[in-house]
Amino acid sequence: MSEITIQAKKRELSTKGAVNKLRRNGEIPGIYYTKGTEPIPISVQELSLNPIVYTSEAHIIDLQLGDNEVKKSILKNIQFDPVTDKIVHFDLLGISLDKEIDIEVPIAIEGQPKGIKDGGIIQQSMYKLHVLCLPGDIPEHITINISDLGVGDAVHVKDLSIERVKFLHNEEVIIVAVVMPRAQVEAPVAVAETLGEEKVEPEVISKGKQVEDEE
Repeated sequence: MSEITIQAKKRELSTKGAVNKLRRNGEIPGIYYTKGTEPIPISVQELSLNPIVYTSEAHIIDLQLGDNEVKKSILKNIQFDPVTDKIVHFDLLGISLDKEIDIEVPIAIEGQPKGIKDGGIIQQSMYKLHVLCLPGDIPEHITINISDLGVGDAVHVKDLSIERVKFLHNEEVIIVAVVMPRAQVEAPVAVAETLGEEKVEPEVISKGKQVEDEE
């Protein structure tokens, strides 16, 4: 697992105006916290967050708060402006290298399913997985090869296995599958229903005619 160093400055908890001023100066306010200690308000340059936010890999962050003060952490939460989609706040969780942590790891799909040749399409249900492991065992991403999937086949959580990593999901949860397009599935059903309706009408007429003959 790769590590990224981020330079940060401690800040005072301040008013909304002061926080907005930080953002106008290209800095993003955040909080560093860990169990049993007081949270530390911090700010970082916006550009320094991009490698840990806009990525398909998980990272351990070496948060540098001073010349000799480095705190290992992971990105626990990120907030975006609903209009501009810019980062407005972040939370870093302090970690200990000898204690397991719960972290989300991105999924990387590779391979072309054989079911594509039969008209199937890829349906991915999950893009990240919660895992429990030591910081040094965190995978940068979880690679799933789907080359052998035919139409109707799927990869479940129970199909994955990574040494020293525990998946925190129900083992029956589907991650990715190869399915027939919905339009192709519904078309035969619609045709069958139409044919069924056509068969019903002559039978009703026939019965009605038979009643008239009997009368």
